[in-house]
Amino acid sequence: MGLTDWAPEHWSVADDWRPVINQFLASETAGQLSRFVRERLAAGAIIYPPHPYKAMALTPLAQAKVVILGQDPYHGPGQAEGLAFSVAPGVKLPPSLRNIFKEIAQDPMLLHRGRPVPVDGSLVRWAKQGVLLLNTCLTVEEGQPASHARRGWELLTDSIVKAVSLQENPVVFMLWGAHAQGKQELIAASGADRLPGQSEHLVLTANHPSPLSALRPPKPFVGCHHFSLANDFLQRHGGESINW
Repeated sequence: MGLTDWAPEHWSVADDWRPVINQFLASETAGQLSRFVRERLAAGAIIYPPHPYKAMALTPLAQAKVVILGQDPYHGPGQAEGLAFSVAPGVKLPPSLRNIFKEIAQDPMLLHRGRPVPVDGSLVRWAKQGVLLLNTCLTVEEGQPASHARRGWELLTDSIVKAVSLQENPVVFMLWGAHAQGKQELIAASGADRLPGQSEHLVLTANHPSPLSALRPPKPFVGCHHFSLANDFLQRHGGESINW
């Protein structure tokens, strides 16, 4: 099932995300995005996911402990569920997600090392623990990757990254691949505005988990240990680790 109507003001989100989203919806960029999506829906385009704001519905701003940045929702039928790298229950694991699960399984610092790769690819369980699974573009057309890129979503998702970066609690940002790493300056810029006493964040970078790049230098995704590094950072700063 795809998006049935363009009604972002009615899509559910956690209350503390609403000011960020409302500021975006009042912008000229959001108006242009609205017209574009409505035109594509009227033309019969199938657009995923059915709930583009799901990441902000499941992970309130104040509870965000980890941010994982994706690029584009999955464009296959029934795959995208509004969370980066996540697929709806019962859907075959995409290669990038399979590599993510393999990395977790072989991380020597995680207690569940060596467990089988999960069959269920839904990452709702991560989102509910404070992992913001954010794509930088929040909609896509069936079978057409990046079809909604540079149409306006990036203004909102940049604001979301900045908002998390300005939180008092320390946050882990996982930036995989050049596209996600291009957002690192947003975290640095927000950090410059941080109030005295606010915690520094941890930024982890590696290649994208896609099979095309996961093993390549300079920073292979396989063996990056990002998941245990994140938990160690959270624990050292008085927070709870993530049950990956």
